[in-house]
Amino acid sequence: MKRWLLVLGAVFAEVLGTMALRAATDQPFWTIGVVGGYVVAFTLLGFALGEGMPIGVAYGIWAAAGVALVAIFGAALFGESLRLPPILGSVTIMAGVYLALFVIRYRR
Repeated sequence: MKRWLLVLGAVFAEVLGTMALRAATDQPFWTIGVVGGYVVAFTLLGFALGEGMPIGVAYGIWAAAGVALVAIFGAALFGESLRLPPILGSVTIMAGVYLALFVIRYRR
C-alpha cells in the first residue's frame, strides 16, 4: 500500500510541477514550483521503486495519470484546447497501462 501512495504522490507532484512550468512561461517566479515539483516527484518515484514496485508499473502509472491530469488541468487553468484526438490518445495510453498492470498482476 505504501508504494502505491508514493506513486500517487509522485503523480501529483509531477502534475503540479508541469502546471508550474506552463505558468512560468508568463511569470518566471513559477520556476520555483517547477523545480520543487519535479524534485519531489522523482524522489517519491524513487522511494516507490525502493519499496519493491516494478519500474514498468510505477512509470506506466506515473506517465499515464500525469498525461491525463495535465491535459485536464491545462484546459481548466490555461484555457487550452481539449479536443477529441488528445482525449482519445490519453484514454488509449491509460487503457494500455491498466491492461499491462492486469497482465502483470495475474501472470503470477
